[in-house]
Amino acid sequence: FELLVATILSAQATDKLVNKVTETLFKKYKTPRDFAKAGLPEIEAAISSVNFFRNKAKNIKASGARIMDEFHGKVPDTLEGLTSLAGVGRKTANIILGNAFGKQALAVDTHVKRVAKRLGLTASEDPDEIEQDLCGAIPQRRWTKTTRLFIQHGRKTCTARNPACDECSVNAYCDYYKRSATL
Repeated sequence: FELLVATILSAQATDKLVNKVTETLFKKYKTPRDFAKAGLPEIEAAISSVNFFRNKAKNIKASGARIMDEFHGKVPDTLEGLTSLAGVGRKTANIILGNAFGKQALAVDTHVKRVAKRLGLTASEDPDEIEQDLCGAIPQRRWTKTTRLFIQHGRKTCTARNPACDECSVNAYCDYYKRSATL
């Protein structure tokens, strides 16, 4: 549940900020029941430094209530169950499936999208289509690890601005590098 809340908070926020907020948040609210019973203004105050905190607070509270009411206090371990929670889309659900439940899942965030496009693994801008393209190109047993590797690569090497193409370990396979090298 903590990973679920942290992932909901992470949209449009840095990991550093989310880690700071959740450190105090989880001391006060430990379970889905705690969030479901908490007053919305209290949750909002606890996460107010995060972008879109009002909407995120509402979604976290509603997710806590749904987990209690529909899932007997346990975070669901299926894509369908997770995406039925407020504020949880495919990306968040796949992060939870891969990292909390050890299931193979491919989550498409901004880094995964950028790396996949630059490597020529997709031409789409749509995260759901990118997920389909990647799932078709990468063996299922590697989906979760690929998500982690693409995110790390996108943060450190294949950055949005000024990618370190000359230092990249996969530039020989990269459509973006091949195009930029010919310019």
